[in-house]
Amino acid sequence: MELASSVEDQAKAESGRRIVLATFGSLGDLHPFVAVAKGLQARGHTPVIATSELHRERIERQGIEFAPVRPHLLEFEGDPERFRELMDPRKGSENVIRHLFMAHLRDSYTDLQDAVRGADLLLSHAVAFAGPLVAEVTGIRWVSAVLSPISLISKHDPSVPPQIPWLRHLRGLGPRFHGPLFAFARRAVRPWSEPVQELRRELGLPPSRDPMFEGSHSPSCVLVLFSKVLGTPQPDWPPQAVQTGFPFFDDTYATGMSPELKQFLDAGPPPIIFTLGSSAVMDAGTFYETSRAAAEQLGRRAVLLIGIDPRNQPRTPLPDSMLALEYAPYSELFPRASAVVHQGGVGTTAQALRAGRPMLVLPWGHDQFDNAYRVCRLGVAQTLTRERYTVPNAAKTLRQLLDEETYATCASAVGTLVRSEDGVASACEAIERVLAGPCRREQGHNRV
Repeated sequence: MELASSVEDQAKAESGRRIVLATFGSLGDLHPFVAVAKGLQARGHTPVIATSELHRERIERQGIEFAPVRPHLLEFEGDPERFRELMDPRKGSENVIRHLFMAHLRDSYTDLQDAVRGADLLLSHAVAFAGPLVAEVTGIRWVSAVLSPISLISKHDPSVPPQIPWLRHLRGLGPRFHGPLFAFARRAVRPWSEPVQELRRELGLPPSRDPMFEGSHSPSCVLVLFSKVLGTPQPDWPPQAVQTGFPFFDDTYATGMSPELKQFLDAGPPPIIFTLGSSAVMDAGTFYETSRAAAEQLGRRAVLLIGIDPRNQPRTPLPDSMLALEYAPYSELFPRASAVVHQGGVGTTAQALRAGRPMLVLPWGHDQFDNAYRVCRLGVAQTLTRERYTVPNAAKTLRQLLDEETYATCASAVGTLVRSEDGVASACEAIERVLAGPCRREQGHNRV
């Protein structure tokens, strides 16, 4: 009977299930979930992406079902000051968690409960704080996911917090130093997630493990959606962690490579690409002016991806050696670059790594300082702070990246490794293994 039940569960997993994928944040947080959703769809499942109303159009034009979950973030598109607060290196993470996600926790919980009705499995991003609660209350099969190494804080492979970027210099002190340090940091930020414990009490649930750390991990499976070139499994990772590699997706349906861009790329040597992703671009400051001047000083062609903020438009006409665009698909553009200058978001970093191009990283906040450190230790990048990104410093650093062959050689080798991983297939296979297992209530999965 047990064997028959196992075979039946496997058959159901293969025949197609309804799977809700809950995520929040920028395109770097959305695109990996779209990639996995499209992979699940190709395997006969019905994926539903549950996220902010801001992303509805992007999701639905991929032929994927959308479920709205608050906060909807629509107001942020026209409010650069809010972006500045959320990207602040010292207070940004606290602002995002306390004043955005925790402030809307009850709304998120209600919306996500509606979204999983009739579903077979929930996959949730680490910042979808309602995900573990919904899984516990409903008993739905649950898989959690992390997108970058800083979400799996390890004393054996210490990350670089945005508040104290100099911590990278103390890496050699090892677990005995970083263990107590990270334990102190966890205690310091514990009040940020108190709304989760309050909601648990209202729902009649006992206290959970820390909602920002262990409490965010499914006991069944934690998908580690980044490449081993950024970080390898560590002894203090959750034992149920499955590292998949990056699940890549690029919204070529939005614009693709425009004829103008294709013509520009074909007309001369590979340009330097300057981009700030989809969030930091709303707080660009003088980045594009400095980038233009540095490229001119080097005598290099350049593509400036300036986003929709009108403040990023060139103040004077660009020379023929430069092109400014709101958007271009990284997967098509980056492989044709000589180097990529970016903010260090994990999505942008992943695309630059896959393209095998040297990079200069200017972290704005959140995981970007840690990502910058990790690509530098690979030998494929250099990093500058925003404050030190001046024309002389940018030109000097870019000249070194472009002229010293070791950067291009290392970047090419790393790109080969990243391209050898199939993050989408590995993630889908892990999800299907959970679907094939017994359906049991997850109640008590993250209790103290």
